[in-house]
Amino acid sequence: MLHKEVQTPRIGSPPAAITLAGVTKTFPGVMALSDVSLSLYPGQVTALVGENGAGKSTLVKILTGIYRPDGGSIMLDGAPVAFQSADDAAHHGVTAIHQETVLFEALSVAENIFIGHAPKNRFGLIDWKKINREAKAILDGIGAKIDPTHRLADLGIANRHMVALARALSVDARVVIMDEPTAALSHKEIEELYELTEQLKAEGKAILFISHKFDEIFRIADRYTVFRDGEMVGEGLIAETDENALVEMMVGRPVGQVFPKQEVEIGPPVLTVAGYRHPTEFEDINFTLRRGEILGFYGLVGAGRSEFMQALFGVTKPSAGAIRIDDEIAVIRTPNEAVRAGIVYVPEERGAQGAIGAMPIFENVTLPSLSAVSRRGFLKMAEEFALARAYTERLDLRAASLDQNVGQLSGGNQQKVVIAKWLATNPKVIILDEPTKGIDIGSKSAVHAFMSELAAGGLSVIMVSSEIPEILGMSDRVIVMREGRIAAEFTRHEMSAEKLVRAAAGIGEVH
Repeated sequence: MLHKEVQTPRIGSPPAAITLAGVTKTFPGVMALSDVSLSLYPGQVTALVGENGAGKSTLVKILTGIYRPDGGSIMLDGAPVAFQSADDAAHHGVTAIHQETVLFEALSVAENIFIGHAPKNRFGLIDWKKINREAKAILDGIGAKIDPTHRLADLGIANRHMVALARALSVDARVVIMDEPTAALSHKEIEELYELTEQLKAEGKAILFISHKFDEIFRIADRYTVFRDGEMVGEGLIAETDENALVEMMVGRPVGQVFPKQEVEIGPPVLTVAGYRHPTEFEDINFTLRRGEILGFYGLVGAGRSEFMQALFGVTKPSAGAIRIDDEIAVIRTPNEAVRAGIVYVPEERGAQGAIGAMPIFENVTLPSLSAVSRRGFLKMAEEFALARAYTERLDLRAASLDQNVGQLSGGNQQKVVIAKWLATNPKVIILDEPTKGIDIGSKSAVHAFMSELAAGGLSVIMVSSEIPEILGMSDRVIVMREGRIAAEFTRHEMSAEKLVRAAAGIGEVH
């Protein structure tokens, strides 16, 4: 059992900009936070580390006024404060950049940045010239070359993320919370975010940085605080710890194997794809997937991997190509036909495409399998619960009950619900698109272990991943895509990080 490793601020440390002491928050059947403490200091970055479900999101919602704590206190610049709402927290200078900030596609970039606090003229009306001018100044300040008058709907994912960042900085913030801020950014944009963070530090902002990526934490953070199961179990200076120590605090035990790949006897072909092409997304895709095999797909942003997988699942229509499943021609024009043929798809954007957040867990899990839990057109709730329980228990889902809405779960547990939903259909092929995106190292290990168990049980797995360690650790074979085409293919014994990067970037010889 690890003891709580709480360190007091050292002599010479600045006074905390904001301090939480003894904060507790409960929900029906769940203790989300228990007597936790956290201090954020001006001009410093504090990394908040913990598995999904550790209480990080609840703490952020308390800091930003969305939740009110059941116990404990909040001190802002040494004075007690109780945030009544998100607007109240923003008025006090606490702002957040979330992984999935709610933005409005029909509005302009400037309107999204200043929504709720738009500059007004002397008549009390919105000052459109000023709003566009100030929005441009904020965007320029973070290196975002975006026209503030453009509609948000016309922007890509990365630029939308920059708009969300600009929105958070549109208030006079003293405390800036960055919640998985690099999730949708390219390497260049991540470097620009690091530069922006250094700028914010130089301006004296206190920054809370939440990330599952240890390279980011050790690159950018000055301090760390570790949460586990709703409790604060450690804090200190980044310079005095290492990755293994943080992982052990996070999970309560050493994590010796993140990629628990089982040796599986690969069986006969299950899926054969020939000549698959799309007018704009991909061209001439040919491969075979065998029973019990984990086939990795790697490539840079824009390589066409997800677009191909969506076509394979019937979301979009290819212009040419054929599929054989168990050596029989399969015609897939819709996701429903794909499921009937034995192909299921766990999308990268689990929140928008994989699950319905406002519905309970059991209804999400059984949604594609309603015929199996119905009799003469009527749902059998006992059978529905039994089916959902069987698959959520296999995935070690952590929730108060199966009645809990999926939107209330952590990212890792939402991913487990989506996987459980498709496993309940008894598929032959499961496509996992970025299966561990945005989830912590403990949950990653659990997903990898289960993926390996699925393959050992005879299921064929396609794993799309941008993480080279995941590709190398879990794939029996890997296909590298570049600009919509297959650039290279490697067996487990042939692949290396250098070969994957060279093939994905089109650099020199890859064999």
